[in-house]
Amino acid sequence: MSDYLLPQVLVDKAREVIEANRAAGRRVAVAESCTGGLVSAALTEIAGSSDVFEAGYITYSNAAKLAQLKVSEDVVDTFGAVSVATAWAMARGALAASEADVAVAITGIAGPGGGTPSKPVGTVVFACAEREADPAKIVADQKFFDEQTRSGVRLQAALCALELLMP
Repeated sequence: MSDYLLPQVLVDKAREVIEANRAAGRRVAVAESCTGGLVSAALTEIAGSSDVFEAGYITYSNAAKLAQLKVSEDVVDTFGAVSVATAWAMARGALAASEADVAVAITGIAGPGGGTPSKPVGTVVFACAEREADPAKIVADQKFFDEQTRSGVRLQAALCALELLMP
């Protein structure tokens, strides 16, 4: 039996992120929607993660995105909660609300319902913002995870988000 609550692949990636960011002297924050705290949980599985992990924001509802991360209602109304614009605003909001040097945001449709023809189940959008970076330099990506399960989509999304936190 594993000493970890989460899948080993996720814990291993989180350890890599913690160690690399510790070496780089960076503190990280996470803004999560469809992963519901999975990335934050993975980071905190690692002993000593408090050296690196600054904050996690679980903003599952649109109202929470607006209130906690100061995402503009216009952005959500215009582009939708699952969009590059919203993910970018979430990442910038996590930086503004914390002392972190870098923040990653995840928003998506884990399923089994909630998908549309233009944004099917498995659509996940990521954004990464760095405190000292040029605000015009947007680091964001939309991916489609053709998983058969909600948990599969969430696991793949969490792994991608962790990868974005690598220095």
